[in-house]
Amino acid sequence: MSASLDPPSGGDSRSATVADSLGDILDAAARGVFPPADGGTTIVPQPSPRDAGVLAFTAHSVVFTDEDPDWVRGTLARTDCDALAATMNARFLTALMDRTGRVSDTVDVLLTGAALPGEPPVALTEIDDPGHPRVASARRRRDGVRVWAADGGVLVLGRGVAGRWEVAVEVDEGVRHRGVGRRLVTAARQLTGGAAVWAQVSAGNARSLRAFQAAGYRPVGSEVLLSARAGSAGCSRTRS
Repeated sequence: MSASLDPPSGGDSRSATVADSLGDILDAAARGVFPPADGGTTIVPQPSPRDAGVLAFTAHSVVFTDEDPDWVRGTLARTDCDALAATMNARFLTALMDRTGRVSDTVDVLLTGAALPGEPPVALTEIDDPGHPRVASARRRRDGVRVWAADGGVLVLGRGVAGRWEVAVEVDEGVRHRGVGRRLVTAARQLTGGAAVWAQVSAGNARSLRAFQAAGYRPVGSEVLLSARAGSAGCSRTRS
């Protein structure tokens, strides 16, 4: 079975025409339009020096790297596993990290939520708190990071891979299981000026996955981000 997830129900059923840039592919996926489920792999340049990695949709993967595409395809062909799962196989990812000198924390579930009208369902106060662990992590991975405090939590938004809006939240231990996380990630969809919001959630973080899905986010695939080694201090906390 592929590491990819099924596309969200209710989305556009047309297959995407594979575009030239990662940004185009992500924009299409946010609309429910995906690369063809043909078992193929598309290789595109990195959208920035910071961001490299792998996306796996249903039966089609996208590798975004500035490495030689022939090396990528040859390494995938030599990976001893189901071809549909090769891009997320530990052997391929290790080879890619060794080749690029980069590191990775985990395989994430990638979710997206369309923008929403109206006011956020929770009172938010914008703050500047560079010392907060969630904020510090976001600023290593994203540009233009903004932070809001709410009763029981923190909401962080910034421009991540290919300029997409990415959300992360932190909920205080004492108020968990009360819907605070769901309200915060709903609020994120009302703060981007009409753009879709993206979230990367560790596959084992079932509580966060439930919160995002309850807030209307849809799983679209899996993602591994590769960070420059000099900027890494080992495994980070779960991003969402």
